[in-house]
Amino acid sequence: MLLVFGRISADNELVSLRMAGLSMPRICLPAFVVALLLSSVCLYINASVSPRAKAEMKRMFASLAIDNPLTLFQENTVTKDFPGYIFYITAKEDNVLKNLQLVELKGKRPIKYISAPSATVKVEPGAEAFTMVLENANVEWKDTVDPDNLRKIQHGVTFEKLSIDISLEKLTAKAKTYNPSTKVTRTLRRESRTGVDENTGLEIPKHKMSGLRTEISRRYAFALACFTFTLVGIPLGVTAQRRETSVGFVISLIVACCYFLFITVADSMREDPKYYPHLLMWLPCILFICLGFFLFRKLSRR
Repeated sequence: MLLVFGRISADNELVSLRMAGLSMPRICLPAFVVALLLSSVCLYINASVSPRAKAEMKRMFASLAIDNPLTLFQENTVTKDFPGYIFYITAKEDNVLKNLQLVELKGKRPIKYISAPSATVKVEPGAEAFTMVLENANVEWKDTVDPDNLRKIQHGVTFEKLSIDISLEKLTAKAKTYNPSTKVTRTLRRESRTGVDENTGLEIPKHKMSGLRTEISRRYAFALACFTFTLVGIPLGVTAQRRETSVGFVISLIVACCYFLFITVADSMREDPKYYPHLLMWLPCILFICLGFFLFRKLSRR
């Protein structure tokens, strides 16, 4: 909008349209119609398509991990898909992992480090666990009483063969945990009224309710950006009156960054009810729409 209306203004086409008796609202009507249509499409994607896709992706990921956990291991890539463990391998041949490095976690803190030249993965169909048989494994672990004391790290213990059972229960449970982003807006609205998770039938905690309301507001705020940017962009583009596209791009980036910065900050506080993040999410929309109406009204009176 900045580029188009800036060019129209610079070429005096806007003056010609005004002299023909057309008002600014009439001139900009097609742009506003397109913006509203795009906002409607974005709202449909945010409210229905995206949540369904995320939910299906989580289900597919959990099913894939149970059927064939080997697919989650990628060469020269850190694997954090298994809760409680971090893996790294340099190569994979069938069910054999090469140059395995494994970190076992307690919460978010590492408590054990294991390395092995090779490890064979054994999977039983349908089982929520798999076994890794490590050859010539070297094990280091922290002291259970004083884990923060690096001097008490036990290291240098080597096993010719070491079997480790990796449970997938936490992974499958994680796919079923409450996540508002995987539910359509219609469902979130019902849960917001009842305070009950429709998947489990359990009461939703207070901080989760705040996240739920914030997720609903975020979807509308993102979708409304198309109309908001149009309302702000038209008067800014006309006022700038520059042919250079670089100026338009700079102004566009500034406006967009400010808008989404507000939303990002509000989203980061989504589970802290005392800050009312679901209301803060509407702040950029209100500010920019008010700014847009002010600038557009000022432009119409010129």
